[in-house]
Amino acid sequence: MLAVLAAVCFLLSQPVCCVFQTLYCTISDSCDCDFRPDMRDLEWDLYRNVYGQHLAQDIVSEEVASFLQNKSPDRPLVLSFHGSSGTGKTLVSSMLAKHLYSSGLSSPYIHQFIPTLHFPLPNRVRRYRSDLESWVKGNLTECARSVFIFDEMEKIPPGIIDVLEPFLGPSHVVFRTNYRKAIYVFISTTGEKVINQLALDFRQAGREREEIRLADLQDAVAQAVYNSSSSGFYHSSIIQQKLITRFVPFLPLCRRHVERCARWQLCQQGWCWRNDVVEAVGGDMIYTPDEGRYFSTTGCKAVPAKINLFL
Repeated sequence: MLAVLAAVCFLLSQPVCCVFQTLYCTISDSCDCDFRPDMRDLEWDLYRNVYGQHLAQDIVSEEVASFLQNKSPDRPLVLSFHGSSGTGKTLVSSMLAKHLYSSGLSSPYIHQFIPTLHFPLPNRVRRYRSDLESWVKGNLTECARSVFIFDEMEKIPPGIIDVLEPFLGPSHVVFRTNYRKAIYVFISTTGEKVINQLALDFRQAGREREEIRLADLQDAVAQAVYNSSSSGFYHSSIIQQKLITRFVPFLPLCRRHVERCARWQLCQQGWCWRNDVVEAVGGDMIYTPDEGRYFSTTGCKAVPAKINLFL
């Protein structure tokens, strides 16, 4: 059926081709029909609703746009998100899914892995490696544009993720698909100490956090992740072979960022005008270090609970 439609589209005018494509997508579960990347909306979402993360905003929007513009990439896009809890790592991954597939995170071509669910037992690494390889290969065969999101990498037993190495490089072949069109996102708190310390150094030196550049953190985060025994990338061949496209640092959040999170949450509930709640939430958070109290220890993660407390 696909071959017939392709021939018709080639022979007929573009408007007619689009009609046939629309007709095909009404009766098909094709990956290509659901894959509808909208980079303008992704960039808008990142810059409007992700607070205090200029590095993540720039890196994600630029890398995804560049990757999608290449019709024949030589390797998949591999992004590794690092930073403290509540700084926006999961939010950004959900935005990415939302603006790549028309059905967002509910798309059957977006696959999320949670350690406590998929890899709960450290003594079953060999079994998990086999399962993960089969899952990835099967899903890539089904859809070359598959997105794989691995949450809480610090809880994944070392050795499991290395089974992905052949899929992340330029030489592996997956039957009946171009595996190089896939996107992988790894999410972890590993590396947060390096990131937070640099942010603190900038603050104490009187420099703006927006002056922090990726070059200030890229190698340091990679080393921290590779050498941490609590990291799923501990002594990983994936890092040794430089198969991560970008390590994406998420900076610790200041009070003003927490208050912006609170205002956004309030607006979702129809309480945009409650400045008193915004200030109360910001003032009730725990900040570090003791001298200066610059950064929220929980980022925006505790904001919904605090709002319920003060409403």
